[in-house]
Amino acid sequence: MEKGFIGIDLGTSAVKLLLMDETGHILKTVSKEYPISFPKPGWSEQNPYDWFEQLMVGMKELIAGCEEKIEGISFGGQMHGLVVLDAEDQVIRPAILWNDGRTGEECVYLNETVGRDVISAETGNIAFAGFTAPKLLWMKKNEPENFAKIEKIMLPKDYLAYRLTGVHATDASDASGMLLYDVKNRKWSAKMCELCGVREEQLAKVFESYEVIGNVKEDLAAELGIRKEVRVIAGAGDNAAAAIGTGTVSDGDCNISLGTSGTIFIASDSFSVDDRNALHSFAHATGSWHLMGCMLSAASCNKWWMEDILKEPDMAAAQAEICAGSRGAGTGGQTEAAPAGVRCKALGRNHVYFLPYLMGERSPHNDPAARGAFIGMSMDTTRADMLQAVLEGVAFGLRDSLEVARSSGLKIEKTKICGGGAKSPLWRKMIANIMNLTVETIEAEEGPALGGALLAAVGCGVFKDTKEAADAVVRVTGEEVPDPELVALYEERYQTFRKLYPALKDVYGEL
Repeated sequence: MEKGFIGIDLGTSAVKLLLMDETGHILKTVSKEYPISFPKPGWSEQNPYDWFEQLMVGMKELIAGCEEKIEGISFGGQMHGLVVLDAEDQVIRPAILWNDGRTGEECVYLNETVGRDVISAETGNIAFAGFTAPKLLWMKKNEPENFAKIEKIMLPKDYLAYRLTGVHATDASDASGMLLYDVKNRKWSAKMCELCGVREEQLAKVFESYEVIGNVKEDLAAELGIRKEVRVIAGAGDNAAAAIGTGTVSDGDCNISLGTSGTIFIASDSFSVDDRNALHSFAHATGSWHLMGCMLSAASCNKWWMEDILKEPDMAAAQAEICAGSRGAGTGGQTEAAPAGVRCKALGRNHVYFLPYLMGERSPHNDPAARGAFIGMSMDTTRADMLQAVLEGVAFGLRDSLEVARSSGLKIEKTKICGGGAKSPLWRKMIANIMNLTVETIEAEEGPALGGALLAAVGCGVFKDTKEAADAVVRVTGEEVPDPELVALYEERYQTFRKLYPALKDVYGEL
């Protein structure tokens, strides 16, 4: 290795670090966990000091023995989180995260009182509970003393960049999710700042994702054993960074991420907004734009069902139960395990449905009050039926966003896939047939961390742009092609699924 590049993925449960050489070869990965707190139902917070502490521990482990070869560092990070510092650069309160649902009243104020048309004209988006601007309004109302102390407003990954460089910076893709940023024109919205009681000088300077923001501070460089000339590149929101890491960089390219949250990400050369603002219209790490549908609970639904409810550590074995025999439509009976290579006859025939709204929902319903639900159980329902319903429910939820994109005239026939859930062949098959897309797997599934490393390499001049970087590194290793028979079966089930949320919406409000 002549040159090394670090990609940092600041996730909800852990910071994941990746070391890549100048050819795009991944040399090492490290992951360091930290806690998350839920002070009240629907709230979600973390301590930014924990992020930085684990970042430093992970960096030392990652680069041990090759410190002098490090050239650049960049990021992918959980979006929308509110990090606020005072005049002494101290964190004022725990960060309010992307999946926090406390801002229902503030979203109603922005969307209904101020008006969706006004908000959309200013930012390209409407207010969702997880976005940053509603959190500032919540803080202004409920913690006025803390709000008055705010000197700097940051997003999670930008806090790490600030600690490393001393530069208050963000990038266009991450800024897009704050509801303070004019996405089309790539500048802060004066009107939104005024509505939220924010001064523009409290906000960061906005860079493109591949631009250098500064160098590592001398004391930290010495602690890490790296050169003080190491460049820090702005980086991107986690989904835009993952899109770089999966090669989703050209107009019409699509990527599905099955992480804690679930997203469908569609790259676009032009800025556009759908009729209902059901999808997010954000800047892309390439310098262009993208449309994105985001559901708050995806692989976390599977984790919840397996670990918290079933207390079952072996997810692969549990998923194998789904295809352990030829269960007929509407039955839970099983025969002996089907031989390897035989199509899973349970797919498309499950009688149980699951609504995957464990933390409320963003796209396309924008309803923080929504909650998870099983529907259709009977005396012969098995745990395999219910696990299958969980996996299918996430795929159905992603299809809701895909249908919005299709209704806008976009023709999408294939997608890359990444995230922890993408490692499941069964889940990939479900997604291919529920969404009627060819699903491509890639050699490296590190997503945001790889995207961050590629952005660092672009910023240091190894590649001329993000497309060249992605073309050089991203390799498709397999695909799941839709089966016409399964597509037809799942089409019928999806049409039932899409009736369930409207039927329960008023009940959610009462809950």
